[in-house]
Amino acid sequence: MLTRHSFKSNAVKSNSIKSTSIKSTPAKSAGLLLAGLAAVGAFIASVMLGSTDIAWPSLWAALNHYDPSQVAHIILFTERLPRAVIAALVGASLAMAGVLMQTMTRNPLASPGILGLNAGAMFFVVVAVSLLPLHTPAHYVWAALLGAFVAAVLVVLLSRGRHGELSPLRVVLAGVAVTAMFVSFSQGLLVIDQQNFESVLYWLAGSVSGRELSLVVPLLPLFGGALLLSALLVRHANALLLGDEMVTGLGMQATTIKLLLGLVVIVLAGGAVALAGMIGFVGLIVPHMARGIFGIDHRWLLPASALLGACLLLLADVASRLVMPPQEIPVGVMTALIGTPFFIYLARRKMASQ
Repeated sequence: MLTRHSFKSNAVKSNSIKSTSIKSTPAKSAGLLLAGLAAVGAFIASVMLGSTDIAWPSLWAALNHYDPSQVAHIILFTERLPRAVIAALVGASLAMAGVLMQTMTRNPLASPGILGLNAGAMFFVVVAVSLLPLHTPAHYVWAALLGAFVAAVLVVLLSRGRHGELSPLRVVLAGVAVTAMFVSFSQGLLVIDQQNFESVLYWLAGSVSGRELSLVVPLLPLFGGALLLSALLVRHANALLLGDEMVTGLGMQATTIKLLLGLVVIVLAGGAVALAGMIGFVGLIVPHMARGIFGIDHRWLLPASALLGACLLLLADVASRLVMPPQEIPVGVMTALIGTPFFIYLARRKMASQ
């Protein structure tokens, strides 16, 4: 039942979004262009900066005429370019997955890391390494995708109410429980057989270093299908913001829409974990940044989140190389340092608004 207080609360939230986000289409187009330029700048910085900096002339010369006798050229093509491409892809995927998860659950605290998808992918990778001869990230891909799917199913089953509804609070609690379960199982296996898991320890911390572009190839059809499906469901995602009853009144099936969007989230988040390991908080921070600038319309929100997510992870990866040179900090640690205070801020703001 809608009360006067609920109408007032909804009006305040609507006015807040309108007052803080860009309104006109030309302004939003300009904003997307600026976000794209920022992502390109972050990509160039990721390619040039590190323990061995690559100057502009060397970068230009390597791109035009590769010389295997030049150390800078070797570093660029074997390390920096693959690293930057994978960081951009992972950041964009996690950010888009976070947007869709927050839309489906109508919960601002939802993200692939908090709702257990990353932990499920990690656990299945650890189990696969212990049972099968898997020693490179190329072998982790399918185990990670399966783990993300199983974790998503568990969260849905644990958070369903008596009539099948998904309460935002129950979804978060179920995600925390599933995350704790998978993380504890993974840590137990790592303690039992440390020698066998040396090859995955750095991957588990979240890193884009040491990756090859060949890792991306088997995932390209999955990422492409997820992007196409998310583009086709933009109008339906906007309708979900109005509530399941309104979606049904518009002639749409809310359950079907959520299942399809959930499939997109599993592919994006699982693929990102398969490529880079446990990188948290990108799917939490970026959707709020994009929503504050571009509003809640997914036609703008999804591409903006993808660009900002790529930019954030690229810059975090650059920072991970420069904090303790010549040692590198896993990029998952850097995103956790940024994201933990932001998560606390969101949780406190949500509690204060209730």
